[in-house]
Amino acid sequence: MSNLGLQRSSLQLRARLYSQIRGFFAARGVLEVETPILSAAGNTDPQIESLKCEFSGPHHAGSGTRYLRTSPEFFHKRLLAQGAGAIYELGKVFRDGEFGSRHNPEFSMLEWYRPGWDHHQLIDEVAELVQQVLADAGQSSWPEQRLSFAELFERHAGIDPHRIELESLRQQLLGLEVNAGSWDRDQCLDYLRAAVIEPQLPDQALTFVIDFPASQAALARIGPGEPALAERFELYLGRVELANGYHELTDPVEQRRRLLADQARRASEGRPGPPLDEAFLDALTQGLPACAGVALGVDRLLMALASTQSIADVIAFPFDQA
Repeated sequence: MSNLGLQRSSLQLRARLYSQIRGFFAARGVLEVETPILSAAGNTDPQIESLKCEFSGPHHAGSGTRYLRTSPEFFHKRLLAQGAGAIYELGKVFRDGEFGSRHNPEFSMLEWYRPGWDHHQLIDEVAELVQQVLADAGQSSWPEQRLSFAELFERHAGIDPHRIELESLRQQLLGLEVNAGSWDRDQCLDYLRAAVIEPQLPDQALTFVIDFPASQAALARIGPGEPALAERFELYLGRVELANGYHELTDPVEQRRRLLADQARRASEGRPGPPLDEAFLDALTQGLPACAGVALGVDRLLMALASTQSIADVIAFPFDQA
């Protein structure tokens, strides 16, 4: 098939997927919303870098420094606090420094929120959506498995990630010829997950990972019990990470503390970050309803539907051609 034929095929596949997604949520009464791509605040997460641009218009328009969103999450939570109810958005997001076979600095994300739900209920809906899309593409139902973070590491790396000593973790990485002498616990676990565990996941299966360490809670609640676990999940479609979801944190004080901790870590690494999103924090103070939310990488889902290992095959014009 010619390059033009391949491109047209991928365009048709994307158009069909968008129609399926919209039909899925319309049938469930979930409202489609559109929120800003440019924001006065960026993402403070030390593992994510925001792209920045400058606005040269009148000063009364607000800050001239703007950030391309890495996710519509904070805008969605502002809408939820205003009583929007169940919502979703299908649109572009941006992350600096990410380019490769699975990454493009500009990519498509599906994000949605369910007031009154926890992450387990949302997992059910994520699985239903993905299985429906696969079935519509003529693929038989993929088997599903749900593993705790601990079960994932015990099964595929032979360790208890919550109790293993940090020095033992570093020794594990030395065995992989990685010098992790200055790495913290989460950096070691992240490397093991990417280098050792993900390649062992079943090729055509939905693997949901739940019960993350509290130190990896991000924007999720932390449940009761010992060890403390974050009410968070990730979905692997085959060996590719597809979605990340939370039983959402609603405490504005704890949320501010986590964002400030992100900024402090960035500062310690010589990587100043964007300002805090005060409008988002104000929304939490007004009252974010108990809810669960998830972000799903649309381009990676398209990769599975197209049976390709390259994100460039499902994007009309990848970053190096844009």
